[in-house]
Amino acid sequence: MGSAHFAAILLCVCIIAGGAIADSQNGTNGVSRPAEVRIGALFTFDSVIGRAAKPAIELAVADVNADPTVLPGTKLSLLMQDTNCSGFVGTIEALQLLAKDVIAVLGPQSSAIAHIISHAANKLQVPLISFAASDPTLSSLEYPYFVRATQSDYYQMSAVASIISQYQWREVIAIYVDDDYGRGGITALGDALAKKMSKIAYKAKLPPGAGRTAIQDMLMQVNEMESRVYVVHVNPDSGMTVFSAAKSLGMMSSGYVWIATDWLSAVIDSSGHVASDATENTQGVIMLHQHVADSGIQQSLLPKLNSLTRKGNRSSFSSYTAHAYDSVWLVAHAVEQFLSAGNAVSFSANQNLQAIKGSSLQLDSLRVLNNGDKLLEKVLQANFTGVSGQVQFTLDRNLIHPAYDILNIGGTGFRTIGYWSNFSGLSVAAPENLHSVPLNSTTNDIQLHSVIWPGQTAEKPRGWVFPYHGKLLRIGVPLRTSYNEFVMQDDGPDGVKGFSVDVFKSAISLLPYPVGCTFVLFGDGLKNPSYSDLVQKVSENYFDAAIGDISIVTNRTRLVDFTQPYTESGLIIVAPARETESNAWAFLKPFTFQMWCVLGLLFLFVGTVVWILEHRTNTEFRGTPRQQIMTVCWFSFSTMFFAHSKF
Repeated sequence: MGSAHFAAILLCVCIIAGGAIADSQNGTNGVSRPAEVRIGALFTFDSVIGRAAKPAIELAVADVNADPTVLPGTKLSLLMQDTNCSGFVGTIEALQLLAKDVIAVLGPQSSAIAHIISHAANKLQVPLISFAASDPTLSSLEYPYFVRATQSDYYQMSAVASIISQYQWREVIAIYVDDDYGRGGITALGDALAKKMSKIAYKAKLPPGAGRTAIQDMLMQVNEMESRVYVVHVNPDSGMTVFSAAKSLGMMSSGYVWIATDWLSAVIDSSGHVASDATENTQGVIMLHQHVADSGIQQSLLPKLNSLTRKGNRSSFSSYTAHAYDSVWLVAHAVEQFLSAGNAVSFSANQNLQAIKGSSLQLDSLRVLNNGDKLLEKVLQANFTGVSGQVQFTLDRNLIHPAYDILNIGGTGFRTIGYWSNFSGLSVAAPENLHSVPLNSTTNDIQLHSVIWPGQTAEKPRGWVFPYHGKLLRIGVPLRTSYNEFVMQDDGPDGVKGFSVDVFKSAISLLPYPVGCTFVLFGDGLKNPSYSDLVQKVSENYFDAAIGDISIVTNRTRLVDFTQPYTESGLIIVAPARETESNAWAFLKPFTFQMWCVLGLLFLFVGTVVWILEHRTNTEFRGTPRQQIMTVCWFSFSTMFFAHSKF
């Protein structure tokens, strides 16, 4: 009996132990964990971004598999496909990658490929975690399975617009590559500049893979325009040709302003000899760099990357390195939570692809990831600290706390002149130091440090010049039939003359640059034209300006801006001035002779009245008739100069 009882207890212990072991290998709901999960990576291996991302991705996969707390009992396998800088090849490679039952794809690197593949990812429910595609339009609700693990160009262009506003430039020329990446970024730049009361004066687009000749032709064209502020938003693999061509054309000298987006910092962060060439051709350029704060995670990662470099891998640490490394961990954490929630990794056939008959493309190999929407949900709920900083997403699927370093290239390197973040704007303090202080803190009083501009000058460039072949200003001039002293038609070179014309010419002659203009008569010459119609033509940009005796009234000020009046307004009388000789009788000139006679009679009348009232009682008014007459005359005369109180 005792032996049987002991055997029963031992059997229960074995069953419990066996159940514990089974639970450790299964999910919380009894779903078995897979021994292996596959993720894909899609980028161009031999590119500036690819050389920075590839070792980081491989290292991150190795670190995930070595960490017992993440995906225990499950190996994370990596499948990489090379897009070879081709949209067509990249699309084919992406479809081949999706056909290998991957649960997530790191990439694509190209925004153009991301637009195409996102449609396939939506149907197959496979999340795309891109560490490089920065086109703002990819955040559209049209691409729910596209997750951007890098910063959107929407924020980068806001930083560029803040720099332009800081130096009070009103017009810029955008040089960009004519693909989804370039067009999306420049559209965002135009919107950001409009908020700062600035604009893009001209969009100079380059075809993808443009040669040096095409770039030089474009630069010669923009060099004849008014603006001297250039924003360069091109691909890092061919972008340096823009600056080398600009230097050969003398466009890297004093007076020019060059602002490059983060593609240039990616080039400089790459291999050493490329960086040397880059800094030599970009002296004085302002460039942006995605902000990656120094951290212990980053410091521990650098020796491993350096070890890969010594083994022959061409790599360097850049913001793309950090985002690529964090992308792997983002997928690993999401898959861990996905499996822990009792979800199984399984695939099923796509009914739409099954319905396609007679195709030799083997489209039936593209299968749908079951519960892919739940995996996407776990990805978007990520919240951990990675190499690039805090990895957490906003409601529009962008990383929180976007920030950029603002760098100025000079000498053999570059220096940080400030930072930009969507929290504080421009600042000389690091963004991570500003989240805990009020925005009105004195740490943000100085928005940017001094800049060494092209031509090795510290003086801020004006940002524009008078164009070589600029359009002449059209100045509207009313063709009056009366009061021709202000404006009138003339047979001279200008075609007009008058006081208003002279004032206008004198004003523009004071400008430090030439201004070409042509005077255009407004009216038929038979009657005075409507000045309100003339003002309306200026507001409609038919005329660039108008001159003449134009009255400033309320309705007109709502349409156009007026200069300060150069003539007195109100009712005035113009009379000729005559010189007269002064003499001792000049005091009589204020009144006429008749007026003086009337005043004399009034004085005598007053003296007579006083004599009538006073001579009976006042001895001063008595005496001989001659004395009394003298007293009356003296009293009348003295009233002009004395105030009599008594007599």
